[in-house]
Amino acid sequence: MADNIFSRLGRLFQSNVIIRKADDNRLIVKDLDFTQTSLTSNFIDRYQRLMQNTYSNPYAAAQNQRASYEIRKHDLFKDYELMDQDPIIASALDIYSDESTVDNIEGEILKIKTENTKIHKILHNLFYDVINIEFNLWSWIRNMTKYGDFYLQLDIVDKYGVVNVKPISPYDITRLEDHDPVNPQLIQFEIDVDKKDVKENYEIAHFRLLADTNFLPYGRSLLEGGRKVFKQLTLMEDAMLIHRIMRAPEKRVFKIDVGNIPPREVEQFMQRIINKMKKIPVINQSTGEYNLKYNMESVTEDYFLPVRGGDSGTEIDTLPGLSNNDQIDDIEYLRNKLMASLRIPKAFLGYEEGLSGGKATLAAEDVRFARTIERLQKIVVSELTKIGIVHLYSQGFDDADLINFDLELQNPSMIHEQEKLELLNQQIEAAEKAMDVKLFSRQWVYDNIFDFSDDKKTEIYEGIVEDTKQKFRLEQIETEGKDPAKEPQEPEPTEDEGEDDFSVGRSEDWGGSEKTHFGKNKTREDDGKVQKRHRSFGKREFKGGSPLAQSKASTVVAREGILKQLKKDFPNKNSSLLSEDNILED
Repeated sequence: MADNIFSRLGRLFQSNVIIRKADDNRLIVKDLDFTQTSLTSNFIDRYQRLMQNTYSNPYAAAQNQRASYEIRKHDLFKDYELMDQDPIIASALDIYSDESTVDNIEGEILKIKTENTKIHKILHNLFYDVINIEFNLWSWIRNMTKYGDFYLQLDIVDKYGVVNVKPISPYDITRLEDHDPVNPQLIQFEIDVDKKDVKENYEIAHFRLLADTNFLPYGRSLLEGGRKVFKQLTLMEDAMLIHRIMRAPEKRVFKIDVGNIPPREVEQFMQRIINKMKKIPVINQSTGEYNLKYNMESVTEDYFLPVRGGDSGTEIDTLPGLSNNDQIDDIEYLRNKLMASLRIPKAFLGYEEGLSGGKATLAAEDVRFARTIERLQKIVVSELTKIGIVHLYSQGFDDADLINFDLELQNPSMIHEQEKLELLNQQIEAAEKAMDVKLFSRQWVYDNIFDFSDDKKTEIYEGIVEDTKQKFRLEQIETEGKDPAKEPQEPEPTEDEGEDDFSVGRSEDWGGSEKTHFGKNKTREDDGKVQKRHRSFGKREFKGGSPLAQSKASTVVAREGILKQLKKDFPNKNSSLLSEDNILED
C-alpha cells in the first residue's frame, strides 16, 4: 500500500500526545487531548451505573454499554434544547461565546506565537482565510458549551493541508475508543447520517469539556449542573402562573331575589339570568339578525345565589382576589441556584442594577468567571492546535517546527490581569529595597523573589546588555546625529598605497593605547596580562624589516648618495689603529 499523506497522519495521531526533539535537545510535547490530566475511563455514565449487565462476553458488554449511553446522551441533548429556549440560559450561552472571542490589541481573536515566520504565515492563512475563525468560532464555542461536545470534519488534501471544515451534529456522531484489541490507542469516529462512515482521529476535531470523568469519552455540558434546577424552576413558575390566574381576579356574589317563584322554577330562572349576563345580543345592521356576542367580562367564576323573603332584595357583593402577589421567594431561591450553576454574575443578566467598578467586561466583574472563560479557551486552543499540526504535516513539515508554535485566545478579564501586575509590582519593590540596602545580592533576588532559572537569568542579563547598547545608540543619534551601528569602518591600508614610512601609526595597527584591551579584529597577543613596564608601545614594523629597506626607488637613490658623501669625507686609509697618522692636530 502506498505511503500517502493519510497513512502518515494515521501514524502521527496514533496517540494524542505528539513529541518532537528541538535543536537544543529539548523535548517539545503537545497534549492534544489533555490525556495527561484526565482519567481515561470509557463509556461510563452515572445513569448506567444503576443498570448492571450480566453479559459474559466483554465485547457484547461494551457494545451494550455504548448503546445505552447513546440513548441517554440523546435524552440529555433534548433537555439541553429545552433549556436553550429559556431566556436566562440562552443569554448565558451567548455570554460564554462573547467573552471567549474578544479581540486583542491587534484586532485578532487568535494570536499565533512562533519564531518561524513561514509557519506563522501558513497558520495565519489557515485560521483566518480557510477556516474563517473570526466568524465561525463564536458558534463553535456556543455549541460546545451547550452540548459539551462539538465536532469538525477536516477536508485534507496532500501538499495543501486543510482546505475546508464541516461542523457535524453531536446527534449523528459516536466516538470509538478501546474497540480494537490489536491497537488499544486507536481512536475513530462513526458518523451515522445516511449511512455509517468511520473517520480517523486526524479527520475529526473533537472539542469537548473534560470536566467530569463520568461522561468520558464525551464532554460535560455547562448546563448539566443546572438541569435539575431548571426543571424545578419551570414547574414552580407554571404553578405560580396557574395560581395567579385562578386566584388573582376578584369575584362577585350576585344575590338575586326570586320572589314568589316556585322552587322548581328557580334554577331555570337563574340560568336565564346567567345567560343574559354572559351573552350580549347585538343586532347586525347589514343582515338585521341577532349576534350573541361574547361578553369579555367572564362570569364563570362568579357566584349566583337565589334569595327570597324579608328585606333581602337583589344585592351584588365583591370577594377580594389574591393579596400576596409579590411573594416570590421560592422562585427567587430556584433562580439563584440556576445562576450559580451557570457561573455568570447576575448583574450582567439584568437582575441587579448596581455594578461595582463600572461596566467594563463581564469577566472584569467576576474573577471566577474569568477562570471559567480561560478554561474554555484552553480546550478550544487544544483542538485548534491539532488542526494546525494536521495542516503543517500535510504541507511537509515533520521536524520540531511541526509543533513549535503556540496559539492564544485573549482573556477579557481586566481584574485578572491587574492582579498579575500588582504581584509583579510587589516583587519589584521588594527587590529594589533588598538591593538598595545592600542586604541581598542580585543573584539572591533572582533566585528567591522571582524564582528564575539559570537560563532565564542569563537571558535577562543579555537583554539588559542589549538594552544598554540600544540606549547608547539612541543617545548618539540624538546628540551627534550619527548612528554608530551604521557608520562606515575605515579600510586598512595596503603596501601598494605608498604609505609614508615615518607616518604615525593608528592605535588599531599596533595594539592601541594601554587602555585598549582588544584590537580591531583580534585580541592582543599579551591578552592584557603583561605588566605596563614590560610593554613596548609605539613600536613600528617597517617594510622590509628596516627603515633603509629598498622597497622604493627613492630610498635606493638616497642610500647611494649618502654612501658617496661618506667615502669622500672619510677616505679609506691603510693604517693600523695605533698609527701616529691617526693623531688629530689641534
